[in-house]
Amino acid sequence: MPRSVNSVASRERRKKMMKHASGYFGRRKNVWTVAKNAVEKGWLYAYRDRKNKKRTFRRLWIARINAAVRAEGMTYSKFMGLYNQSGMTLDRKTLADLAMNHPAAFKAVFDSIK
Repeated sequence: MPRSVNSVASRERRKKMMKHASGYFGRRKNVWTVAKNAVEKGWLYAYRDRKNKKRTFRRLWIARINAAVRAEGMTYSKFMGLYNQSGMTLDRKTLADLAMNHPAAFKAVFDSIK
């Protein structure tokens, strides 16, 4: 009895992986073993960096709020302590946007909690 291999499914699986590798440079785009490793490594980076993106944006927002608050003569730490006591519900993303793009509005928030 001949050996049965499902070459149709194997080829489909490889084609799907190679499609993900299109656009890579050199052997990463057309050699199966290299492309498979590159794509899987890329998926790992994508998974990890979806988490890291949240951290880096939070750091950016904190830096922007800190810069705006220091221009008013206060530290970020003291500002956030007073802000949380005041009961306002704007998040850091919104505060950073106000500090960058609408300084008058940020100044109003700053004065209301001071």
